[in-house]
Amino acid sequence: MTEKKKDISGRCYCGKVSYRAAVVPEVSECHCSQCRKQSGHRYAIVETRAGQVTIEGQECITWFQSSAGAERGYCATCGSTLFWRSLEDDEMAILAASIDAPTGLQITSHIFVEDKGDYYDITDKAPQFHGYDTPVPPA
Repeated sequence: MTEKKKDISGRCYCGKVSYRAAVVPEVSECHCSQCRKQSGHRYAIVETRAGQVTIEGQECITWFQSSAGAERGYCATCGSTLFWRSLEDDEMAILAASIDAPTGLQITSHIFVEDKGDYYDITDKAPQFHGYDTPVPPA
């Protein structure tokens, strides 16, 4: 990630976990079944590196290993989903819904669109991808 970074802050619903981070100022929506099941809908995230995140209240975060290569962090008190991080490198994502407003961010892409729920449509003009980076051809 060599893109220009944006400084953000955020917190969980109850406020026991808060963070500051430098992130890529683009929001991706993930539509994969793991993200949907864990969050209750789609997963809107901003990307960063774990070394660029400062967390207060880390003792309140529960980390769930959701796959062989990643884990997801949420507040053990209120259940707010906050983070996704790689177990293989320093890659990390922060859930956009937890960022303090005004964010000044916009959705810039949709990933894993073939796995999206059958109960909604993607109606914005942001690019869509089969996985992380294989574009879906225009209809």
